[in-house]
Amino acid sequence: MSIFSITFFWIHIAPSWYGLMYALGFIGGYWILKRRKIFSEWELDSLILYIFFGVLLGGRLGYVLFYNLSYYLAHPIEILQTWHGGMSFHGGVIGVIIAMILFAWIHKKTFFSIADSVTSIIPIGLGFGRIGNYINGELLWFSPYTGPLAVVKNGVSYFPSPLLEATLEGVILFGILYFLGKKNVFPGKVATSFLIWYGIFRFTIEFVRTPDIWLGYLTFGLTMGQILSIPMIIIGYFLFLYLGYLDKRKVT
Repeated sequence: MSIFSITFFWIHIAPSWYGLMYALGFIGGYWILKRRKIFSEWELDSLILYIFFGVLLGGRLGYVLFYNLSYYLAHPIEILQTWHGGMSFHGGVIGVIIAMILFAWIHKKTFFSIADSVTSIIPIGLGFGRIGNYINGELLWFSPYTGPLAVVKNGVSYFPSPLLEATLEGVILFGILYFLGKKNVFPGKVATSFLIWYGIFRFTIEFVRTPDIWLGYLTFGLTMGQILSIPMIIIGYFLFLYLGYLDKRKVT
């Protein structure tokens, strides 16, 4: 859904709400990292650029591979048409991990020092992204729903699941990571906690939103989002325990 649409000297301009939410997420994350003064200004500008391409490429390729591979194999040119929508958060996570590995290697920094900083601000982007879903009338739940903040689409009124997601994945997750980052911190604590809690929230929220029509419910009645969240929770949990164990050994 476009915010506005104009044609200026034969150039059509129609910025989307979803694009605006992405921009606000990056701006908000950049502002917080800048205030924390963990990186020099040049390093921070470079890191944000790495993350931007990690999110864009990983999110798009993840959507293509996980959610609609057969369609994009038949229409490969549309893989590049990101303005039509279609981004996978789990693919974006993989893209950002690769981007952080490259950044840490090039700038001679430890991976988890980068990962803790980056994952602590991801909920900002997630929160704004879900608001974009709400404005676009996407990822909705049951109908008819006539309560507060209902989304009317094609004459049918739906429960606003994206706002519930924005609360859990945005506000509450940000608070959890902020709290954990202040208490008994070891390298990787925030990053692994992000994997665990996001996975739990995403797995839970998938019960209250309809799955993609072309995929529906998959193995054991789970959605693709739930299936992709399970490895996040497991990997995050065992990494959390392992890194905590290594840190205790260092202290003793």
